[in-house]
Amino acid sequence: MTQDPLRIIHIVRSPIGGIFRHIHDLALSQVADGHKVGLICDSTTGSDFDNLIVDELAAALPLGVERVAMRREITPKDVTAIRQIYKHVSDIKPDVLHGHGAKGGVYARLIGTALRFKGQKTLRIYCPHGGSLHYDPNRIEGKIYHTLERLLSRITDGTIFVSDYEYSAFESKVCKPRTAARIVYNGLKPEEFEPVEVPETADDFLYIGMLRDLKGTDLFLEALYNLKLTRGVAPTAHIVGEGPDEQRYRDMVVDFGLEDTVTFHGALPAREAFTLAKCVVVPSRAEAMPYIVLEAIAAERPLIATRVGGIPEIFGRYSPRLVTPGDAKKLTFAMEAALEAPGKMVDAAVLLRRCLAETFSVDLMNDRIFSLYQDARYGPATDSRPSMRSAPTSPNTAGALARRSER
Repeated sequence: MTQDPLRIIHIVRSPIGGIFRHIHDLALSQVADGHKVGLICDSTTGSDFDNLIVDELAAALPLGVERVAMRREITPKDVTAIRQIYKHVSDIKPDVLHGHGAKGGVYARLIGTALRFKGQKTLRIYCPHGGSLHYDPNRIEGKIYHTLERLLSRITDGTIFVSDYEYSAFESKVCKPRTAARIVYNGLKPEEFEPVEVPETADDFLYIGMLRDLKGTDLFLEALYNLKLTRGVAPTAHIVGEGPDEQRYRDMVVDFGLEDTVTFHGALPAREAFTLAKCVVVPSRAEAMPYIVLEAIAAERPLIATRVGGIPEIFGRYSPRLVTPGDAKKLTFAMEAALEAPGKMVDAAVLLRRCLAETFSVDLMNDRIFSLYQDARYGPATDSRPSMRSAPTSPNTAGALARRSER
């Protein structure tokens, strides 16, 4: 139990996917440390599977869960949402408003600033989780979002990045963080490092994630179709997840003639989904530090992933195995190689898992975020750059740490 308990409110728009997994585990760890924690999230997003997880979390958080309608894009309705959230948190008098993602970050910093005008010493903490950093800085959307990020950085007390890649993207697209900042990798629980046993009768490939082009679901289907053309028979595959483009992907399956070999499941727990197929495929076009890659490696599952975001930091010296993002042909070649040499994929999975546990743990994630809170409250114990010195290093992170220390 901490000797310095805080009242912490996490704010995020969409309570789904890896960003919510991060908040879920962090919030429960903070409660276990004696902090009073609450969550504010969108009331219009989430399947029955997602909403059940939110309800279970609400029962475990001393400050509960408040759900408010939040739109993905910037709209005048944001004013209504901000007013509702402000009314909810003003009586709680939080020590920390921790915003996650672009929209959560906006709300946390604006409302935290309003509370400061009332005399409350509320910390305004922001974690992008990719978010606006995925936008091209040369396009109009990127210029708008990155300008807003630059302005909001003036009312930010601390920034958390989930990968070295994310910190670098923020520096190049927005600005150098003005206040306390830290790289904190997403973490897994000890039990997640137990290998998942997969039956011999399991199918060939598993896609698990949000159903949207950013995650490369369309590329996965194109690769399956290419393999059908070259091999004369389509590999068997499962698609686990939900998202805005699901119907389009179902239509693609029909157009490609894959109805008999591709099965849609909706959302499932990752370790349950891993038992469906012999190889996990993560064909993302953009990522920050994806949980599904960490979970697959920890479960010792053969994995094909793309060279985006923080994924090379996870793979470390094995990063040459990663696939070029957005390239269906190269993804096809990687999947064909997995079919031709499954034993090599299994051996690679064993090697990757050995390097993961020390660096990507929930306890380390929680400790480093709390120390960022303390730096933001009392001043940094070191210089203003993100520091990983308190984190044990593994071969996977050595390169990222060396690059950061040189700046």
